[in-house]
Amino acid sequence: MSTSIIPLRLLKQLRSILQIVQNYRSRQWQYVIFNALASVFSLFSIAALIPFLQVIFNTGDQESLQAVAFSWNPDQLQAFISYKLKSFIQEKGSLQSLYYFSGGIIIMFLLKNVFNYLSFYTIAYTRSGVVRDLRKRTYDKLVDLPVSYYSDERKGDIISRLTNDVKEVEWGVVGAIEMLFKHPFYILMYLTGLLLISWQLTVFAVLVLPVSGYLISRIAKRLKSTAQKGQQKLGEVLNVIEETLGGLKVIKGFNAERQMKSFFDSKNDQHFGLMLKLHRKELAASPVSEFLGSVVISSLLMFGGSMVLSDANSIDGAFFIAYITIFSQLITPAKALTESYFRVQKASASFDRIAEILDTENTIIDPSNPQEINGLSDKVMYNDVHFSYGSKEVISGISFEVNKGETVALVGASGGGKSTLADLLPRFYDTQRGSVTIDGVDIKQVRVTDLRSLMGIVTQEPILFNDTVLENIRLGIKSASQEDVEKAAKIANAHDFVQALEHGYQTTIGDRGSKLSGGQRQRLAIARAVLKNPEILILDEATSALDTESENLVQEALENLMKGRTSLVIAHRLSTIQHADKIIVIDKGQIIEQGNHSSLIALNGAYKKLVDLQGFT
Repeated sequence: MSTSIIPLRLLKQLRSILQIVQNYRSRQWQYVIFNALASVFSLFSIAALIPFLQVIFNTGDQESLQAVAFSWNPDQLQAFISYKLKSFIQEKGSLQSLYYFSGGIIIMFLLKNVFNYLSFYTIAYTRSGVVRDLRKRTYDKLVDLPVSYYSDERKGDIISRLTNDVKEVEWGVVGAIEMLFKHPFYILMYLTGLLLISWQLTVFAVLVLPVSGYLISRIAKRLKSTAQKGQQKLGEVLNVIEETLGGLKVIKGFNAERQMKSFFDSKNDQHFGLMLKLHRKELAASPVSEFLGSVVISSLLMFGGSMVLSDANSIDGAFFIAYITIFSQLITPAKALTESYFRVQKASASFDRIAEILDTENTIIDPSNPQEINGLSDKVMYNDVHFSYGSKEVISGISFEVNKGETVALVGASGGGKSTLADLLPRFYDTQRGSVTIDGVDIKQVRVTDLRSLMGIVTQEPILFNDTVLENIRLGIKSASQEDVEKAAKIANAHDFVQALEHGYQTTIGDRGSKLSGGQRQRLAIARAVLKNPEILILDEATSALDTESENLVQEALENLMKGRTSLVIAHRLSTIQHADKIIVIDKGQIIEQGNHSSLIALNGAYKKLVDLQGFT
């Protein structure tokens, strides 16, 4: 294809897609070699028709033949080949020559298909490897990205990128490799054969072919944008499915099935419309190219037929039939080239969506010269901390300290910034102004892994995985023994119910621990924190999901765990933190009161009102 048909943008798309197959260069070279050999034997298998036809036409029965010298001049070469073949037919006889030529055709086709199979096997390994590598890169990036990234992203769209977009890129890789390392070999080989048979016919064909290329490129221009919109809309569809499955109890509880079905139908129909539009454009290429190919072949038949029938007899009948056969074969890789073009266009749209993830800057990074931190020896300090979600400031100049061994509780109305303050300590988010320090060292100057190794975290919503109890408790500590896990479970008052499960610690607990009760899930999450044996505990509403009996069991375990440890506790149930060393009352991103339970009660302020509302003293 000419540069007018392959725009500069396509070359960039090819380069970006082929960058992800760099680890498979040896396979690419094998693919090149196998396709080169397959194209050679493909041409020879068709060229072998010439002597076969000459036997059928009885062109070798002449009593005397005029010798012709070898030359690369197409007309002279054709005459030389014709002379040799006629000599062979005259020497061996028509029937025996027919056997030889038929056997030659079989061998050529066999070798062509053997090398075709080898090339298919090679590209199968490459495409599967690329899918594996791309999914791994994307998944690794998703795991590494900060929590803040997911505030603006939909889970369904991310899942769509990891599945459907990766699949489109897979086909794009196949298309790009075939476009560069397969179809050109066949086209070049067939064109060489056509030129050697008749350069006049070939020049005529080349003048006609660009018309089909131009029409097909016009169809492709809008394909990428439609494909990109289609993938985005599919992400919205998957997001609705993900949200529906996650909130099915609420949907049913509010009789919202019809509303959700209507919402899903709307998104699904929009995706249907885009995909219909996409397939209409994509599928138009094949019939258009086939029709244009038939027009070109018909033109060649008229032009070439006149050459055969003319007095000059510039081309032999057998060679002309072989020419038409080779040209018809040329249409297949040319047509496949346009299909690869469409694949690359679609894959480019999908790769752009994946690249948005891969190119996203990770704002939570290690410093270039990190400071060592081996534990907490003095205190944690929040120094004039400011933080905003977008343009909305949620923490406004907060300062406080947590001494080693202290339990500091953050209380106040929802939305005041308590959880955000806790999230700043392990660097789930970074402060915009001010700093958080451990023993005077800014946590931004410490390796993230070193910082988080000091901490055990139990969140309001227990995060469990569809794995065994054992693997959920020893998350991040794969070396922990069964005995260590059981000790942690006992401290979290989880051992007894785990033992009662069908397979004990080897029981798979379902998606997000769906096979367990809320209290059981929370106790496993606490056991995970116990096993880590951290120096700093962050408890974000750790008992909020528990019933009264479970809360008492877990609260006792937590109090034992927090003895001698530095703990930052967020609680709405004030009864669970009344023995904290320090209680900080936060409202609208600012500290309005702080002290211990008794001193805050004596203030008769905001904390006292919260206590009165919950009915305890």
